[in-house]
Amino acid sequence: MTEQKKIFFLSPYPFDKAPSQRLKYEQYFPFIREAGYEITTSSFVDEKFWNIIYKKGNFIQKVAYTIKGYLRRCKDILNIRKFDLVYVHLWVTPLGIPFFEYLCVLMAKKLVYDIDDLIFLGHTSDANKKSKFLKGKAKAIYLMKKADHVITCTPMLDEFVKTLNKNTTDISSTINTETYIARADYDIKGKIVLGWSGSHSTSKFLLLLEKMLISLKKDLDFELLVIGDKQFYMEGINLRTMNWNATSEVVDLSQIDIGLYPLPDEPWVYGKSGLKALQYMALGIPTIATAIGANYRVIDNDKNGFLVKNEEEWKAKILELATQKELRERIGKQGRIHVIDQFSLIANKDKYLHIIATLVS
Repeated sequence: MTEQKKIFFLSPYPFDKAPSQRLKYEQYFPFIREAGYEITTSSFVDEKFWNIIYKKGNFIQKVAYTIKGYLRRCKDILNIRKFDLVYVHLWVTPLGIPFFEYLCVLMAKKLVYDIDDLIFLGHTSDANKKSKFLKGKAKAIYLMKKADHVITCTPMLDEFVKTLNKNTTDISSTINTETYIARADYDIKGKIVLGWSGSHSTSKFLLLLEKMLISLKKDLDFELLVIGDKQFYMEGINLRTMNWNATSEVVDLSQIDIGLYPLPDEPWVYGKSGLKALQYMALGIPTIATAIGANYRVIDNDKNGFLVKNEEEWKAKILELATQKELRERIGKQGRIHVIDQFSLIANKDKYLHIIATLVS
C-alpha cells in the first residue's frame, strides 16, 4: 500500500477565519484529502489572538500572543522534515528579517508559497500602525524567489512574481457555489438595500462614496447595509451594520439588493482579487465596482456587473439598477454564471491538485 503523502499548511491566521485563507486554499481541503493527501495546519495567530488582533489597544496581550506565535513556529520548523510538502500563505512569521522563512526553505522537501496581496508594499491596518515599521516586507520577496511554486491571485501580481520565479500559477479567490445559492426573486420589498461586506480595516473605503450616497438620498430611499464592521458610521445615511459571522455569512449577504465594491487608486489595490464582488455575484446580486485592477477580470462591464470610475457613474448605475427590475435580474444572473464558470471551486480545484501532484509525485 502506498504511503499517504503529507502536506503542512503554515498560515498567519486560524482555520476558517481570514478571507485570504478561507476563500482561497482552505476550501479546497476536502478535494486535497479526497485525492489522498494528509493535511496538517498550523497558524501563527491562535484563536485568542485572532479575537483581539485587529482591535485597538490590548498591546501587552498582543505582545504575549506574538511571542507565543514565534514559539509555535519554532516547533513547526523542527517538524517540517516529516512532511512531503510545505504550503506557506503570506509569511511564516510576521516581523523582521526572513529568518524563519529561510529555515522553512532550508528544511522543506518542497515548498509552495501562496500570496494573495501586495504585502511587500507594507500596507497595514489602523489598529496595528505602531508595528508597521517591524513588518517583514522582505519575507514575501524571499519566499517568491525560493519557493518551488508560487500561487498568486491577480494578473498583475503574477506578472511581478514571474520576474523572480518562473514557476507560478494565477488562481483567484474562489467561491463555493453550492453554498452560495443565488436569489430567485429580484423584487424590492421596502427600501432597496445597498450593501458592502469586508472588515473594519477596509470599511474606510466606503467613505469614498459618502458624498455620492448623500446626493443619492435626494433621488432614492435606500438603506446601506455594512457587514464586517459593526462600528462603521456615515453621517446622514440610513445605516444598518453587523459583525461578520461565518455561520450566517450567506444569509447576511443575501439581504443585499445591489452590491458595492469601492476601492482607492493605490498601488497595493492591484494585488486584490476582487473577492467582495465575487461573493455578491455568486449570490446573483447585481454588483458595481471601481474600475481598477483585477475587477476588470471579475466584471465584464454592462454584461455581468458594472465598472465605474467616478461619483457620477456610481450614482447613475445605482439608480438604473434600483429602478429597473429586469436589469437587476439580467446582471445578477449573468454575474452568477460568470462566477460558476471562472471563479468556483469546481472550476479551479484541478489547478491546486495539479501543483501538489507535480511537486510530491
